[in-house]
Amino acid sequence: MNHNILLQERPIKQTVTREALTLLLDTFHTEGECFLLAEADFPPLVERLVQSVKALCNSLAAVETPDITNALSLLPACPCRLQPRVQKRVVESLTASILDLVQLYCATFNSNFYTAIQSSRLTAPTQEAGLISSPLSFNIYAAHRIPITWAASYEGFHLSCSLSHGGVELCSPQHTSKQVVSKYLFHLVVWDQRICFPVQINRLPRETQLTVTLYAMPLPPPGAAEEKNKQRRSAEALGWVTMPLFNFRHVLACGRKLLGLWPSTPESRNTRSSSPNFSQPDSVILQVDFPSSSFEVRFTTPPPAEFSPQYEFSRLDRDSQRQLQDVLHKKSLFWLTQEDRKLLWEKRYFCHAESGCLPLVLASAPSWEWACLPDIYVLLKQWACMNHLDSLGLLHAIFPDQELRRTAVQWMDSISDPELLDFLPQLVQALKYECYLDSPLVRFLLRRAIGDIRIAHYLFWLLKDALQDSQFSVRYQYLLAALLCCSGRGLRDEFDRQCWFVGILAKVAQRVREASPSSRQAILREGLDEVGQFFTVNCTCRLPLNPSLLVKGINIPSGDDLRQDMLTLQMIRIMNKIWVQEGLDMRMVIFRCFSTGRGRGMVEMIPNAETLRKIQVEHGVTGSFKDRPLADWLQKHNPNEDEYEKAVENFIYSCAGCCVATYILGICDRHNDNIMLKTSGHMFHIDFGKFLGHAQMFGNIKRDRAPFVFTSDMAYVINGGDKPSSRFHDFVDLCCEAYNLIRKHTHLFLNLLGLMLSCGIPELSDLQDLKYVYDALRPHESEADATMYFTRLIESSLGSVATKLNFFIHNLAQMKFASAEEQPVLSFAPRVHSLKSDGLIRNLYVCRYQRTYSPSKGYTYIVKVERDGHQEAAFVQRGFEEFHELHSKLRLLFPSSKLPSFPSRFVIGRSRGEAMAERRKEELNGYVWHLMHAAPEVAHTLDLPQPQADHDLPPSRGDGRLQSYIILARAYKVLWTPPAGRVVGEVKLSISYKSDKLFIMVMHIRGLQPLQDGTDPDPYVKLYLLPDPQKTSKRKTKGGRRTCNPTYNEMLVYDGIPRGDLQQRVIHLRVLSEGAFWENTLLGETFIALRDLDLDPSHRRVGWYQLGTVGQDTVR
Repeated sequence: MNHNILLQERPIKQTVTREALTLLLDTFHTEGECFLLAEADFPPLVERLVQSVKALCNSLAAVETPDITNALSLLPACPCRLQPRVQKRVVESLTASILDLVQLYCATFNSNFYTAIQSSRLTAPTQEAGLISSPLSFNIYAAHRIPITWAASYEGFHLSCSLSHGGVELCSPQHTSKQVVSKYLFHLVVWDQRICFPVQINRLPRETQLTVTLYAMPLPPPGAAEEKNKQRRSAEALGWVTMPLFNFRHVLACGRKLLGLWPSTPESRNTRSSSPNFSQPDSVILQVDFPSSSFEVRFTTPPPAEFSPQYEFSRLDRDSQRQLQDVLHKKSLFWLTQEDRKLLWEKRYFCHAESGCLPLVLASAPSWEWACLPDIYVLLKQWACMNHLDSLGLLHAIFPDQELRRTAVQWMDSISDPELLDFLPQLVQALKYECYLDSPLVRFLLRRAIGDIRIAHYLFWLLKDALQDSQFSVRYQYLLAALLCCSGRGLRDEFDRQCWFVGILAKVAQRVREASPSSRQAILREGLDEVGQFFTVNCTCRLPLNPSLLVKGINIPSGDDLRQDMLTLQMIRIMNKIWVQEGLDMRMVIFRCFSTGRGRGMVEMIPNAETLRKIQVEHGVTGSFKDRPLADWLQKHNPNEDEYEKAVENFIYSCAGCCVATYILGICDRHNDNIMLKTSGHMFHIDFGKFLGHAQMFGNIKRDRAPFVFTSDMAYVINGGDKPSSRFHDFVDLCCEAYNLIRKHTHLFLNLLGLMLSCGIPELSDLQDLKYVYDALRPHESEADATMYFTRLIESSLGSVATKLNFFIHNLAQMKFASAEEQPVLSFAPRVHSLKSDGLIRNLYVCRYQRTYSPSKGYTYIVKVERDGHQEAAFVQRGFEEFHELHSKLRLLFPSSKLPSFPSRFVIGRSRGEAMAERRKEELNGYVWHLMHAAPEVAHTLDLPQPQADHDLPPSRGDGRLQSYIILARAYKVLWTPPAGRVVGEVKLSISYKSDKLFIMVMHIRGLQPLQDGTDPDPYVKLYLLPDPQKTSKRKTKGGRRTCNPTYNEMLVYDGIPRGDLQQRVIHLRVLSEGAFWENTLLGETFIALRDLDLDPSHRRVGWYQLGTVGQDTVR
């Protein structure tokens, strides 16, 4: 392995073999002998000699060195006048220049031949780079292998040369003159110009990168005005190449170098490979001549400084502490300003207490030159050891220093194998930021892969996927070869079987995808035969998705790039682990997704789950506008009360987790076909094709208008009805707690996503994409401010009509592609009924109605059903909305002309009254009678399913239960004025005190009583800080709307309260309902003595306080 790694300076496989080159050299030798011995007829001999030289150069990467050009220029324009001494001189010059070209080729490519036994450079004298004060300079000769199309399309070819370290330029770029394409043996652009940088060699960091970019000016179109077009034209970047000035042995570049240019594309701006481009056979090759000398210029790593002070943070003055804390709270080095960097470096000796801020301090170092390294390395030596999660921040491209990265890898060595699997994709991407292949990170990954077969398995497939990146494919090829070399024969055979199996599945999926709908079944059967033949040869095969997973279903997407889904699910999985570690189980559904190549991969299937669209359309195409679909669906699959409560609990937790995760990651393109619900109540999202705020657009309108998907049908499940309940408080608290827990790990998610900036995902390509997550996490805000912020997001999402409209539009779009054979299904009919199994309905009659209170107040109707073949009639309980759903489904099957009109759903006044129920009963009887007497195809379609259990049967008229229902209905309205001193609700407060400020967050209220007219109040909270004779301490929240269980999460602040006054202060909290003409109704109040709270500046008191009734009911 060490031998292979040392080949990194010549990583590209040879383009010519030793045998072929020997044959071409023999031809050149023969033609040279003929040319020397000739005394006449020179023109054909000269032509043959030139062609043999051209063939040699063409085989040696089509490079024409200046020595070869000069040797050929010795031939006179008229070969007839050649003199013998000139003939000998030409052949000797050509022979020497060709041998030099072969030697240059051997130094550039990994060939199986060489010109002579080279002297070892290990014994050459060396000189320390830190002691050389001469400026860096080199000569650029030419760009070889210029495409012919460039010669006809561009003019003014010139080069821009720049020096950088960690992405930061060390000086202003240097430029060559503008030249045109020349033709000698091949097309090339010759500059032969010296480049001198205004930087001394001893000021260069060890990992300095030289970047050379080729520019050219497009030629104007024929017939265009020259002057006018010159003003409009601008130079285009055609190619670039980057190389380290010091090689992996830390020796400064010297001698002649060949550098293959990478084509300039928008994607190539992020991370640039430090290897030349020889993987493309037609890449332009740049010839650069560095100064040669009798000694090597070596960069020796200096030792850390002997002394570095450490001071307590408290020794800083208050302004400096505040400024430094503001910078440290940014949690990320990507948005440090120059002022921030200057402050951090000046105060670096005061930051040792917080180990996590080391990346911020090191990113502020003014220089990484040889003389500055001792002061930097002493920080690494004296700083408290960072945990393995924080040390990820030292592997970014901004930190190329070898000693720094070695220390970061040492700190990461404590990470466990399961945790390493979570961060393996980022570490594979971080390999791109290594200057050299032989690095501590490479050896760390190989060592851990040898010790754990799961790491070896996932590392293999991650490296296989990374081979698609052309810039770094050579590096990943070496790493993959090293991994296979370290693995045993059994594991290598397993990898071969997996690659074979994945290839078969990918081909089958692609053929099915491209086939017409009518032929897909046949093609799929053929593909299954291929899979069967595979298992005939191989008894077993593990899957890249999970080598230990017992697979029951496989989805092989072909044409979709799963890298983004893979990254999104990785972030959600890490969020879930953080929540669980903090004791908060959000009941998240974490499924696996793995990319096995560009446009293909594997996704784990989740059983017993359905999309929200399929659930909602059970209530009609407008089901997305209704509140009950999700609750009814969960009730259908969880008929037992305990099961349903457990499903609702799972829904509350998982829905909260989804809201937080999708908001932080900016997951867009959310419609009801990529949100799923399990029968156990767990909600989860799929298909993450849009994230980091890259929303789907309808023209200039964003499709995702709400912060995240949280709709009224989800709130209906949480509340147990259409009115807010105390469970909604729990949901809001869960969201805010989960959000604040992730905010504490802002630096982790920024590090993980920052390391993926070079992975090639279009929506994660620059710092602006990363800033979306930074802005979403709001690391600079306090926990209380973040709680208020996320509460407002919940309110905004719940109140958004755009989400439901988006769902509805998606329902319409899917109806277009639905199968003609697919029949509409009633949400209240869990199975399909037929004449054969259930018998023909002979008669239907709505016999009575009854009052219901769960899940919402209203009336249901008892329908008597008589069927052929059944002696006894069945009674079914159905609501008005279920009748309307039946009518909507029938309209999908039959034209309106064959259906009776349905009673109007809209009424003036209260729709829940008994008179309205009586009227609707008569209207529904008329509608049912007309249905029964409609055309046979309509009447036979009508179905009201049999009751499935005894609790579905309505009470009969003689049943005592019916009388109790009537009594409850009449006694429902309670008197408004409760007895004095009675508890009429509770309020949840968060109270804290800091820096002479009293912070009171009003969080929730539960258990308020309805108003005197039976309607729910519009509550708001008013605070006074007693004693307050002038009423100057009044603070109040916004008002709720028609709810007995409002949520606020609003902060009310009292400034200028000395700590000594707290013992004498009392919070007077009143809850009032907004009324007409400024007359507000008192709902409850409480008094809280601050002396009983024992407020500590480092803690906040959170608790529920009872509301009582004292004083008058109506206030102004």
